[in-house]
Amino acid sequence: MQNTSGTKIMTEGKVKKLILQFAIPIFFSQLFQQLYNTADSLIVGRYLGKGPLAAVSSSGPLIFLLVSFFTGTAAGAGVVISRYFGAKDEERVGRAVHTNVAFGLVAGLVVTVIGVAFTPAILKIMKTDPSVLPDSIAYFRYYFLGVLANVMYNIFTSIMNAVGDSRRPMVYLIFSSVLNILLDLLFIGVFHLGVAWAAIATTISQLVSALLCLKRLLKKGTVYQVSFGKVRFHRDMLQEILKYGLPTGVQNSVIGLANVILQSNINSFGEDAMAGYGSYVKLEGFAFLPITCFSMAMTTFIGQNLGAGQYDRAKEGARFGIVMSLLLAETIGLIMFLFVPSLIKMFNADPEVVRLGTRQGRTEALFYFLLAFSHIIAGICRGAGKGIVPMIIMLSVWCVFRILYITVMMHFVHGIGLIYWAYPLTWGISSVIYLFYYLCCDWVHGFDKAQNGAGR
Repeated sequence: MQNTSGTKIMTEGKVKKLILQFAIPIFFSQLFQQLYNTADSLIVGRYLGKGPLAAVSSSGPLIFLLVSFFTGTAAGAGVVISRYFGAKDEERVGRAVHTNVAFGLVAGLVVTVIGVAFTPAILKIMKTDPSVLPDSIAYFRYYFLGVLANVMYNIFTSIMNAVGDSRRPMVYLIFSSVLNILLDLLFIGVFHLGVAWAAIATTISQLVSALLCLKRLLKKGTVYQVSFGKVRFHRDMLQEILKYGLPTGVQNSVIGLANVILQSNINSFGEDAMAGYGSYVKLEGFAFLPITCFSMAMTTFIGQNLGAGQYDRAKEGARFGIVMSLLLAETIGLIMFLFVPSLIKMFNADPEVVRLGTRQGRTEALFYFLLAFSHIIAGICRGAGKGIVPMIIMLSVWCVFRILYITVMMHFVHGIGLIYWAYPLTWGISSVIYLFYYLCCDWVHGFDKAQNGAGR
């Protein structure tokens, strides 16, 4: 059910149809979100060469590390808002929205200061190749000067997605992504201004997308209307947002730290390895978008339906999301396995870069179904108010075990293939744990108890 304000009530109507209608716009939003980073790498690699490409490619783990804690924590507001929206409690929806906006403003400023001030030191700790270090520092610093727009865009879209409005964020992001590509082509392809201008293009585009979202949120008459005079921290809402979002924020940051350590090991193999790894990671980001959109849809669907007491309906939606994610993941994995050499060449045609990127792709692609299962169950847990569960699993397996595995194996055999295998190995372990939790634990009624404890 959808009303004129663009919100989608997911507690009524056909389950499969609602989930698909909500997930498809998220897919296109995520697709064009991925274009931000990929356009930088693709255009830089084509016009400036593999050195600048390596500089941009090394940016992913560090950006994720510094930004993901705050966006992950703020995503807890999505659970809170969807829960109260499902229960038709508009007063609490409004307070949660304004608390989330306040949190985003503070978080964005903190990330800006940390990113600009500590970029050189962090890059050196990551063993960034000296030949690409100046370009890496320039790219990072300009990126983080505009990171507030990135954080606020994620805050705004989490608000709209929570009430079922996934179409407008998609439209805004498509526009700003096209703008980013055009600016990249202008700055890099036409004027050859250098790698820092790729970050400037991204910053401008992210600002546009955030402003478009804000314009919508300021519109009167919507359940998620933002009023500047009401933007402040409501203590009870902040506590709920942190309760549901802090586990995701911690999880994202620690996984980000693990990936920074992994990137440091990749960097030790030199420029070709950095470029090949970075190129494949961009491709994997695109390949996994259909699965990501179902995970995000599950969080909203489960949150709204459990908020409304529709337990059987929540279980039905969870089963559908799991099946769709697994089928999509393995289909995409097979396509990636077959075509990864040609796809890597789109970024850089250097034979060694292509060889290393292809080797990683063919190590991981056929195991995408394991990654999909972990993500979809994590999305279900977050929607059910059980964000602590994926946090513990991801921290213990995707962080601690992954780091131990790489550290021990690299001590005995300095081989890049061992790093590639770290991913499917940890995906498999987490999937087994998630399967046990999903089948054996009462995730539905645990959320019901949490609601009652919140005074509802």
